[in-house]
Amino acid sequence: MATRDYTTRRVGIVEALVEKLKGINGTGAFLTDLSENVSPRLKFWDEVEEFPAVHLNAGSETREYQGGGYKDRFLSITIRCYVQDEDSVLALDELLEDVETVIEDNSNLAYKDRNGKTQNTQQITVVSVDTDEGVLEPLGVGEITVEVRY
Repeated sequence: MATRDYTTRRVGIVEALVEKLKGINGTGAFLTDLSENVSPRLKFWDEVEEFPAVHLNAGSETREYQGGGYKDRFLSITIRCYVQDEDSVLALDELLEDVETVIEDNSNLAYKDRNGKTQNTQQITVVSVDTDEGVLEPLGVGEITVEVRY
C-alpha cells in the first residue's frame, strides 16, 4: 500500500492532546487533579461517573489552499470539562484554567499521523470558553472550543 502525503490527522492530534491533558495532576502550576481522567471521546454529564473529568471531540475540519500546492488544515476540537464540588463555579474555573494552560504550553503539539510519522501542529488557538454558570451545582460543566492549525 502506497503512503499518502495527506492523511487525516484528527485521531493523532486528539490522542496527543489527551496525553498532555493527563498531566493535569494538581501539582506545580496546576490547580486540579484529573487523576488522568481524560477521554478522547465526548460523554454527556449524566454518563460521567468520576469527577473532575475532561472529554474531547474532534469536530469539523476545513482547508485553506495556498500557492504552490500547499494547504493549511484547521480542525475544531471541543474540550468538555466536568466537575462535582460544593463550589462548582470555582472548581470549574480552576479546571478550565488548567486546560487552557496546557493548550497554551503545547501550541506546537507533536503527534503521529496515520503513517506513524511525527508531525507538529502549527498553532492551537482557544476560540471560546463557555460554562453552565453554576446552574447544575454541585455539578459543573464547561466547554472550550479550540482550533488546531496543521
